[in-house]
Amino acid sequence: MTLCILGGGSWGTALAIVLAPRFESIRLWVYEKDLAARMASTRENDIYLPALPVPPNVEVTADMTGALPGAAIVLGVMPSRHARSLWKQALPLLDASMLFVSATKGMENGTLQSMSEVLTSVVNERFHPKVAAISGPTFAREVASGEPTALVVASADKEIAAAVQTAFAGPSFRLYTNCDVIGVETGGALKNVIAIAAGAVQGLGLGNNTMAALITRGLAEISRLSVAMGGEAKTLSGLAGLGDLVLTCTGDLSRNRHVGIELAKGRTLAEITASTPMIAEGVETCGAAVALGRKYGVDLPVIEQMYLVLHESKNPRTAIRDLMERALKSE
Repeated sequence: MTLCILGGGSWGTALAIVLAPRFESIRLWVYEKDLAARMASTRENDIYLPALPVPPNVEVTADMTGALPGAAIVLGVMPSRHARSLWKQALPLLDASMLFVSATKGMENGTLQSMSEVLTSVVNERFHPKVAAISGPTFAREVASGEPTALVVASADKEIAAAVQTAFAGPSFRLYTNCDVIGVETGGALKNVIAIAAGAVQGLGLGNNTMAALITRGLAEISRLSVAMGGEAKTLSGLAGLGDLVLTCTGDLSRNRHVGIELAKGRTLAEITASTPMIAEGVETCGAAVALGRKYGVDLPVIEQMYLVLHESKNPRTAIRDLMERALKSE
């Protein structure tokens, strides 16, 4: 069986490495032609995941026409802002026999669609796709290093979720199935926004009390919105909710947390994003999250304050003060 991975960043490369023993061949499509050529030659992603070898059965290519045909499973790991355009580019090469898996954590600005919804809306132009989404507490470097990792595969169709679970599961990579696609994808997307706030807390030198309060109230916001959108509250107490939120808010490898730390130091968002090729999805997702809260009438005070910090240059310390001085209420 052949797996095609669309996206050669750190997460796409990590998935190619950890899934290599599970597939006869993997084709890893990389957007940057120069990076693809280097990876094919050196067997290493020197930009996004250095010092971790890419297995021999992973074919690295920048040619989508050579990567997609004949693949049994197509795994999307592109940045959320490019998801729609890349699925449109891939569309002529897709067929109904393929199983599609979205591994991107984000929401599309404008449409406010999740990544699996973006995928489905594009592919529906030709046929109705079999779609699942994977999410959970996963740092790419730790996954690629073979450290034990557990995550969730969600699909409205139990058989699709089970098929991905069987195809992807390995000794260090454990998957649980879930039918709550809304809850799984909302948790994976919005935790990145809360993680930026957690980074700001860290950067301001605030203590464990503040961090614990932020994570707990952040989870409450994510849960409220997810339920309003049709998700299940219990999903957010699992790996795709609490698990992913805690990891991204506290782990040193978190890109979103790093953005918050740097904002607290007084750097601008433009300076931070220009200093690294890595993408912090919370920056992109924050606007969509605020819009979803307004659409469903859900109060999202932490996320709204982070939008002001990210996009209207509000001082992070002032944002935290404003959160603390909100009208008192019951939990």
